[in-house]
Amino acid sequence: MTVWRDVVGQDETVATLSAAAADPAQMTHAWLLTGPPGSGRSTAARAFAAALLCPDHGCGDCHECRTAKDGSHADVTVVATEGLSIQVKDARELARVAQHRPSVGAWRIIIIEDADRLTERAADALLKALEEPVPRTVWLLCAPSLEDVIVTIRSRSRHVRLRTPPADAVAELLVRRDDVDPAMAAYAARAAQSHVGLARRLARDEGARIRRRDTLQLAGRIGSLGDAMEAAADLASIATEESTASSAERDAAEKQRLLEQLGADPAARTQPPHIRSQVSALEKEQKTRATRFGRDVVDRSLVDLLSLYRDALVVQAGTPVELVNVDQTELLATLARSFSAEQLLACMTAIGSARERIEANVPPLLALEAMTISLRLPQRR
Repeated sequence: MTVWRDVVGQDETVATLSAAAADPAQMTHAWLLTGPPGSGRSTAARAFAAALLCPDHGCGDCHECRTAKDGSHADVTVVATEGLSIQVKDARELARVAQHRPSVGAWRIIIIEDADRLTERAADALLKALEEPVPRTVWLLCAPSLEDVIVTIRSRSRHVRLRTPPADAVAELLVRRDDVDPAMAAYAARAAQSHVGLARRLARDEGARIRRRDTLQLAGRIGSLGDAMEAAADLASIATEESTASSAERDAAEKQRLLEQLGADPAARTQPPHIRSQVSALEKEQKTRATRFGRDVVDRSLVDLLSLYRDALVVQAGTPVELVNVDQTELLATLARSFSAEQLLACMTAIGSARERIEANVPPLLALEAMTISLRLPQRR
């Protein structure tokens, strides 16, 4: 067993990083790991951190390997923002941490799992730390693509690209690591389009599978303008419900913990001003996190819809290509029969445009309404 065991379908990346961990001549002070969502960027970064700290360069069993991978090692700092961006104050703190020598290991390692969320000012705050690297400090930056990272950051980092892993490799990981039934693992890996995190969620959460099925079924019910508006509202409500369900319990626990740390009485009807201000800051952060989570849920639904129209195009063309949604044969036949190839491509373009608009801060419901209008089934004459 090695630290690379869970980095599936990334042989070239593993070879590059493991060689650097074993040979100081191949090391550099900053690495930029890019790849599509679900490809395992953060998993690879944590495995690399473990290999750098392990006396055997990544055995997977020692204390250094285990603590580096779970982010609890004293010399590993992991930034995984749940907000919309990484702010300048956070970047300045990271630059300060980078100046310290390792406390127990050979390296001080800073992992930024969402380097694409660095604001321009935050990137500027990190720039000096990257331009004038401190010996024994390594930056591991993760992002979907080079273009998602500010040019001044990517020009000072060594680039390693991950690819989408094969679905069978993801399924094998779910069976081995999470004890998922092989049939369910195969379904989840295919439905998630090899996104490791989503595949695990689909395999373990029946509610997630039901929500995905309901999202896909919307495509067969958009006949009129009213249907389009209703479908958009349904997609938006799915995101709201999932975001609320995910955050309600955690938000309450965070508030309780903050009040306890401040020595306040959680049952008190009013709190002193200095406590109210900190509670207000926490609630603002939680709201930002909920907004991002809701957008992520919507985007996930749109990716599922995109796969459906792609499959309908494959069915229509009669191409011997594996389908993502093999359990939706009746719906795929309906779409393939109702739309021309050009119309299916237009539907896919409309979904892609909705994703871009939401990413650009267009209110999700407006973007979804514009999209579902374009997805209406052609009227039969």
